[in-house]
Amino acid sequence: MAIVATAAVRRPQEQQKPATAAAPAAAPNPPKPLKKQRRPPPAADAQVERGHAQFTASCAFCHGADATGARAPDLLRSPIVAHDVKGNMIGDVVHNGRPDKGMPALPLDDDQIADIAAYLHWRIAEGLSSSEVPQGYPAEKLLTGNAQAGKAFFEGAGGCTNCHSATGDLANVSGKYSAIDLEAQMLYPEGNFRTAKVTLASGEVVEGKLNHLDEFSVAVTDANGWYHAYPRKEVEVEVTDKLAAHRAMLDKLTQKQMHDLFAYVHTLEKEGQ
Repeated sequence: MAIVATAAVRRPQEQQKPATAAAPAAAPNPPKPLKKQRRPPPAADAQVERGHAQFTASCAFCHGADATGARAPDLLRSPIVAHDVKGNMIGDVVHNGRPDKGMPALPLDDDQIADIAAYLHWRIAEGLSSSEVPQGYPAEKLLTGNAQAGKAFFEGAGGCTNCHSATGDLANVSGKYSAIDLEAQMLYPEGNFRTAKVTLASGEVVEGKLNHLDEFSVAVTDANGWYHAYPRKEVEVEVTDKLAAHRAMLDKLTQKQMHDLFAYVHTLEKEGQ
């Protein structure tokens, strides 16, 4: 199939009107995203049931009935729980306690701790399987970091100011999103932020938003709304992805840095702050 540069898309058996500068050709409608399939919740076996009962009796008073935190931290977001295997890391905390944080040692045996670990891992899996996280999820449960440390990271080692501004694109950002949506946007930003510079054999250069790129073709929409498509073998293509640095940074962020950064971004409530 021939690929035509600066081509307007038409539906089958529908007469195509010529494109003009006043009415530029429309870009093709992108395919609708696939409907997200909800992952079935994990089954709760006998060990999970025992762990739930033991957790309720020994841990829920401080860590909350659902393990999402109360007087003590949210265990579903705990690095120790995340890296635990059958109680090997939780056990040390339970046996020795954390006197500096007000947690006493608990007289539980290894089997009881393994049951609690199984319950906590089940709760994490249950949360991941659900697509019904409430929009009103309290910000306080997410604000576990230090805002001042987050600001220092934002303005320094994180390199965030290379692309963002607290008084520009991020002004009032926490007023535009719920707390949980704001954190999701930071971790998994949505949208197409890729642009492309296409150089034709004639030397002409076309730049714009990258709509499509594979080994056979490339398509961009320029600043005037014109849609351009070319055979890949006939042009040179340079792609710029504004999210590349963001994704690279996320791979290196520690949980503490992420929590601190979120705590700072969440303070950006007013325009011009």
